[in-house]
Amino acid sequence: MSCIASAFAHGKAFIPFITAGDPTLDVTEQLVYAMAEEGASLIELGVPFSDPMAEGPVIQDANIRALRHHVTTDDVFALVERVRARGCDVPLVIMTYANVVYSYGIDRFAARQAELGMGGVILPDVPFEERAEFAGAFSAHGLDLVPLVAPTSASRVAQIAREATGFVYIVSSLGVTGERAQIGTDVASIVQQVKEANPDIPAAVGFGISTPEQAADMARVSDGAIVGSSIVRMIGEHGEDCVEPVRAYVRSLVAAVRSA
Repeated sequence: MSCIASAFAHGKAFIPFITAGDPTLDVTEQLVYAMAEEGASLIELGVPFSDPMAEGPVIQDANIRALRHHVTTDDVFALVERVRARGCDVPLVIMTYANVVYSYGIDRFAARQAELGMGGVILPDVPFEERAEFAGAFSAHGLDLVPLVAPTSASRVAQIAREATGFVYIVSSLGVTGERAQIGTDVASIVQQVKEANPDIPAAVGFGISTPEQAADMARVSDGAIVGSSIVRMIGEHGEDCVEPVRAYVRSLVAAVRSA
């Protein structure tokens, strides 16, 4: 069983996202431990990038804060190495952008992730038609390139799902990441299309989820819920004192998802 598959092996998955290095790398490390202790199934670590086109203002600001501290890809990998050395085995994936992986070297990036026992990568700016160069390198190292399916994917959903590994990341709302009062997309229909094409691939929903109620609603029609902006906003508000507020928030989200 792959690292990512194990995250979905025990019921509905809760997947938090944080930007590595915001507010500091040490706090990011403490956040990973706290979220794992509270039951996060899989954690997405964002490698900061100067032009995160899929992100709304909250996560853009987090990228800027991390870059001001000169956080690099190697810094993020060193953080993961410390996490693993201290016995935290929560599944981890990187969420970043194609230029970050290109500049590091695709095979080198994948090899380093595999060495650290990570699950793979999510690249929001790599369209399905251009994924082969990345997917081949990651697959060769036993890792997954997690695909995204948006409400506009339409007829491409089945094709994406058939070739998916790890899980399918269903984007619940049009536009960039960010908290939304309501999620109007027919997520259940998209999940159904994914499952009809590939019954064995998990499908988790992200973008716009900010409350335990929304997380539970999305988990009821899918295999899990992904929450990023509201956690990152909390980190921005509390700075280096964010660990305990985030811990409590993640605890509430885990409980909601597991009750779905």
